[in-house]
Amino acid sequence: MKSLMMTKYGDVIISLEVQEVSLPTVGANQILIKTHSASFNPIDYKILRGDFKAMGKIQFPRGIGRDVSGVIKEVGEKVKQLKVGNKVYSRIDDNFVGTMAEYVISNASDVALIPSNLNHEEAASIPLVGLTSYQALIDIAKLSAGENILIHAGSGGIGTIAIQLAKHLGAKVTTTTSTKNVGLVKDLGADKVIDYTKHSYLDEGAKFDVVFDTLGGKHTLDSFKVLKDGGRVVSISGDLDSVTTKQLGLNKVVRFLLALKVKKVTKAASKMGAIYRFLLMSPNGAQLKELAKLYESGSIKPVIDKTYNFDDSIKALDYLAKGRARGKVVVKVGQ
Repeated sequence: MKSLMMTKYGDVIISLEVQEVSLPTVGANQILIKTHSASFNPIDYKILRGDFKAMGKIQFPRGIGRDVSGVIKEVGEKVKQLKVGNKVYSRIDDNFVGTMAEYVISNASDVALIPSNLNHEEAASIPLVGLTSYQALIDIAKLSAGENILIHAGSGGIGTIAIQLAKHLGAKVTTTTSTKNVGLVKDLGADKVIDYTKHSYLDEGAKFDVVFDTLGGKHTLDSFKVLKDGGRVVSISGDLDSVTTKQLGLNKVVRFLLALKVKKVTKAASKMGAIYRFLLMSPNGAQLKELAKLYESGSIKPVIDKTYNFDDSIKALDYLAKGRARGKVVVKVGQ
């Protein structure tokens, strides 16, 4: 089968190529999906350029992509709730990374039926960003009705879902974006929009119960400047906390070094009686089922910037890496 493969660390254009690889073997608790569509996420180009080498180097060649939507072609002997022919979507386990391929393996527990009102391209845009938003806002932040939340980068893949999910939960949403995307995030439900090209969220004087930090860098520490005492900061781009380093199974030396790196953040949180958590998103079929209900009810709608054919999948990731996408970038792999 054809699969887009990472061949080395480096630039998107020179480090990816389509190769012929063997059809994966289905385990007892797994399913084989014939891929219709897949989508890219920033983690794909960040891994490719070597941002996460400290956590373990890649053995090349290796597949790329974590989101998939397609049709089940084979089920493992212990799989009971799914059957051949089901239309499903999944954020596959890291052991099976490589959804930019004609066939994909997924744990049955990481799969759900696609929302009944969406096509495969729309369904493929959801898993990673949907689960990230769900786990950040519901599992960790425990965002509740009437609370104020700041969501950075509201027009991105995660931001476009996080805004809608926060509004569904009854929160008051403030988000940051550039001038050209102000209308988009307002349409998604944002109560207040800060155009970062003209204003700084630090100068607004507002205080938030929750800050969803999707940018990292100085934004992580600055989150505490606009946070209420006892508030919650959830980050997907900032420094790793002790919970996450343990989840990753990192050795004591690496964990110690990372603890030093995050010290300013944990000190700022402690001073305010606040919570800081770095979210390490986990595949979760049950949560994909809950997300499907929200799409079917119209509480959330997919936001897709561009759709590419498989032959142009390298161009698709290169476009995403430029950081200008409004919503998701999807690739049609098969029919």
